[in-house]
Amino acid sequence: MSKRTSAGQSPAGFADNGKRYFLNSPLLAPTADSFIFNHRMLLQVTCRGYATAQFMQPEVATYTYHPFIAARTFIQPEPQYYAHHPGRFFYIRDDNTDRFFSAPYDPVRAELDKFSFAPGLSDIQWLAKKNGIEVKLRVTIPRDDIVELWTATVTNSSRKQRRISLYPYFPIGYSSWMNMAGTYDQNLRGIICYSKTPYQLMEDYFKNKDLKDLTYLLADIMPTSWQANQKSFEGQGGPTSPDDLKRPHLSRSDARFEIPAAVLQFSRTLAPGKSFQVNLAFGPAKDIPEIRRIRTRYLKKNVAEKVIKKVNALQTSRAGCIMIDTPDEVFNHFINHWLPRQINYQARSNRMTTDPQTRNYLQDAMGMTFLDPDLSRRMFRTALSRQQANGAMPEGILLIEGTELKYINRVPHRDHCIWTALALAVYLNETADTTFLHEKLPFADSTESASVYKHTCMGLDWLLKDRSSRGLSLIGQGDWCDPMNMAGYKGKGESAWLTEALAYVLRCWAPFCKSVGDKTLAARYRKSAGAINAALNKYMWDGSWYARGTSDSGKRFGIKRDKEGKIFLNAQSWAVLCAAPTGKRLEKCIAAVQKHLETPFGPMTLAPAYTEMREDIGRVTQKHPGVSENGSVYSHAALFYVFALYTARRTDHAFNVLRSLLPGPEIASVRRSRQLPLYLPTYYRGATFPATAGRSSHLPNTGTLSWYYRTVVEVLFGLRGCAEGLLVDPQLPKRFKRANVRRYFRGAVFDIRFRRSPTVSAPKVVLDGRELPHNLIPNPKHGAHHTVEVTLPR
Repeated sequence: MSKRTSAGQSPAGFADNGKRYFLNSPLLAPTADSFIFNHRMLLQVTCRGYATAQFMQPEVATYTYHPFIAARTFIQPEPQYYAHHPGRFFYIRDDNTDRFFSAPYDPVRAELDKFSFAPGLSDIQWLAKKNGIEVKLRVTIPRDDIVELWTATVTNSSRKQRRISLYPYFPIGYSSWMNMAGTYDQNLRGIICYSKTPYQLMEDYFKNKDLKDLTYLLADIMPTSWQANQKSFEGQGGPTSPDDLKRPHLSRSDARFEIPAAVLQFSRTLAPGKSFQVNLAFGPAKDIPEIRRIRTRYLKKNVAEKVIKKVNALQTSRAGCIMIDTPDEVFNHFINHWLPRQINYQARSNRMTTDPQTRNYLQDAMGMTFLDPDLSRRMFRTALSRQQANGAMPEGILLIEGTELKYINRVPHRDHCIWTALALAVYLNETADTTFLHEKLPFADSTESASVYKHTCMGLDWLLKDRSSRGLSLIGQGDWCDPMNMAGYKGKGESAWLTEALAYVLRCWAPFCKSVGDKTLAARYRKSAGAINAALNKYMWDGSWYARGTSDSGKRFGIKRDKEGKIFLNAQSWAVLCAAPTGKRLEKCIAAVQKHLETPFGPMTLAPAYTEMREDIGRVTQKHPGVSENGSVYSHAALFYVFALYTARRTDHAFNVLRSLLPGPEIASVRRSRQLPLYLPTYYRGATFPATAGRSSHLPNTGTLSWYYRTVVEVLFGLRGCAEGLLVDPQLPKRFKRANVRRYFRGAVFDIRFRRSPTVSAPKVVLDGRELPHNLIPNPKHGAHHTVEVTLPR
């Protein structure tokens, strides 16, 4: 363990105005991590050095592998780290004593005198110090290329001259059952590991021949020695005490159809206070000429600093539409820097897939509305051009010709048309880009085309037709909940959630029907929403909450008499959103969630979690209790609930739930979740098993992001766009006695000051010294800069 944290610092916290976070112990949150990315690759690294790397070519691939033949799959939650898990490790040996330790911490896990893990917006840094030797590590990724750029700096911080060796050790793993090897290339100054993506069909040769099957580790200076064979490096000692480190120099072994590794040795004699530095490039390549180009481009003096500067500038240009200053410092930093960064990652990388699920793609477009409306509009174009002529949306949005739907996208779901209208409504409110509604787009299965407006209405009409005789939406093999795949596969099961979502979206879209002069359709949608709510209250109300749905046999589930899965969060959240419950029924609905689902780290998706298979519901009941959709704190669903609470004007309650999803500043919350407040994970474990409750999934792909950002902008601070301008209707929690916000809106800048006063009974908005009668700021001129004073009741 680490003897102490960085001098004078707390165990964890933000620095550099929120642009960097420090974790000063490798044991406080052992799986705590961060990620860096560009639109072609993702590198996720833990505080202790374990890593997951992915890149697109065009399908997702990797260049470091597990030590066995692993199934190709999407990025998984809760990665299980073990001795030979892929990682980026550095051994540091005192050549005078032959003692060594490793940085960042694993695999040796020696007790360190000093440790820090410091993720930033554009790089990740570490510091490890032991017995008068200090090593600093940094990794970054350039804007476009698929390469990791590492810098290792070793310093003799003792008072005597030291002979020190540094050994970067990047395990490559079992890359191919057809062909794998590793060797040192003198001209490139690095290890080159070869493999061939396995195949058997002749046709697959032509698909695979241009893949990046090589992995390289290059250095900017000549190494003292090298090792390309993992077994020869580790010997009997394994990764914690490699045999090769017990020799003066690495034994220089090739790997010939053996598991390769990339290990380099750099030995130096250092006077007290002196340092030496090594720059490394690590990544995949198609061939040696490509590796040579990477070496020429990136292994030059100060290149890493230039890359970080460019990436920082790019991050700044992709900032969000709001900058906040509230009494909650962790919340400020997350909203100002880290949440926009994660939204950009998802939308610009398409979640590292060529076929993003339609609901995910559309909600990511919704989030980009607040960061880059032009990209958002392009995403809507792409999605709607995949729509079928009958109004149905596909399971996934194929982005590259020749790719196919994979994994969950091969299972039909009934909810995709919901997200078209909902996300587009958010875009139109923010931008007032009503001309987009009239743009013509094709259908996937027809030579005909239709306006964006018509496409959207056709999707809603498809949903209205896809209902039971009772007026409730059919669930089929799943709605928002992917693994609820057996409730309606015979064509009869009903979804209360999808029914509620339809009623909500019909109300959201009706004003846009009216705005284009389609008053009849607007009226029909409003009438349909009312009839749907009546059906929900008639068939799905269970006395204290709403059922989740019915199975093909007509049996309701998510009701009091169920032993497991008595209550589902989404069925209550969206009931509130669609205004189905009123009066005492609304109070009961929210109270039921508080009693059965809320935890200190957020509301669970359902309770009690399922412990055995229910064939009338599906594989969600087979997932581990408290994990994923089976009773975890699923962040996406939690944000639906937050939005519902704000809709019901439960301001403090809503903010408490919103804030519970973000660890800190309390160190206990970081320790419990093992999550740093740098990104929102897909879920935290539910309360089924107290020992693991609140533990993060460490999966940064989630629809939560767009809803979290939208909630902060439009509801918490109440700065929501509309056709006429900017509506000001904040719902600040009582704990916020003041707040300052800079809002970027339609080319103008608004500096907004929120204060509380006993002299007002309702919010008062003053624009540039003039009080506004209806708290509506008229459409601004492009380039204008305004000041706004918002006075709230105390």
